[in-house]
Amino acid sequence: MRLILTFAHTRLLWLALLLLCASTYSLHAKDAAPTGIAPEKVADFVHAVLDADRTIYTNQVVNRMQAKGIVSAVEHWEHENALPLPAQFLQHSGKLVAESGRGIRYRLISLWPIYQRNAPATDLERKALESFSQTPDRPFTGIVTSGRKQYFQAVYSDRAISTACVKCHNSHPLSPKRDFSLNDVMGGMTITIPLD
Repeated sequence: MRLILTFAHTRLLWLALLLLCASTYSLHAKDAAPTGIAPEKVADFVHAVLDADRTIYTNQVVNRMQAKGIVSAVEHWEHENALPLPAQFLQHSGKLVAESGRGIRYRLISLWPIYQRNAPATDLERKALESFSQTPDRPFTGIVTSGRKQYFQAVYSDRAISTACVKCHNSHPLSPKRDFSLNDVMGGMTITIPLD
């Protein structure tokens, strides 16, 4: 569990650095020549870190522990003395980042969510998920407004990277889609960055 917390703290440090770069870009966006990093680049950096962390967690922690019979990853991990599923690992780290007050948010979404909280929340998210049937390797981006604030939002396709993803979604009683295969696009990872 200490390894999981170390991953989360390291991720928070990197995300804070990337958010600082995005804020610098936002502060200078009104000038003729911006000197910060474009929000598209920041989103790509954040996505690369999140994707790498989840892949390592899936392959080097969950799959290895389960293969050795040490501990399993299950949906109700808090009550069963188990590991969180890789999607839950990402969702819980996203919650920690959101609670940090830095304004950045990320989450997993799907057109076929097991739980409605993972359905698209905006038109941009829905259009992004629909676009992945044609262009799954290109992020879908745009500007969204919430209250008086504007945010840059990037949605990246999220593929079934392990058989555990496929088995969970295909067998879950609340899953509206039960014919996923390895490497199928199951949904998207949304990264939302404040612009002001």
